[in-house]
Amino acid sequence: MYKIAVIGDRDSVLAFKALGLDVYFVETAEEARAVLHRIVQQEYAVIYLTEQLATPLQSEIARHKDTAIPAIILIPGKSGSLGLAEAALQSAVERAVGADIS
Repeated sequence: MYKIAVIGDRDSVLAFKALGLDVYFVETAEEARAVLHRIVQQEYAVIYLTEQLATPLQSEIARHKDTAIPAIILIPGKSGSLGLAEAALQSAVERAVGADIS
């Protein structure tokens, strides 16, 4: 059975633990990179990652953008949105539809 993981700083992702998701608390991009490398090999269908940590991990995230599993979804962190999640969603829709529909 597939699982869902959340990677981010404690304040941003602690609430996901109450929902029963596997939560990985990290503070630096290097810690996030190590966790991401480890869990993409496991049975995770979806991995949520805070935008603040995703910025330095763009090359790692790009390796998985065309695979169905795991889907790496960016979410805003405690300091708010950087616009990365919205841009990634827009790009995915354009790839799926074949045109910009906004």
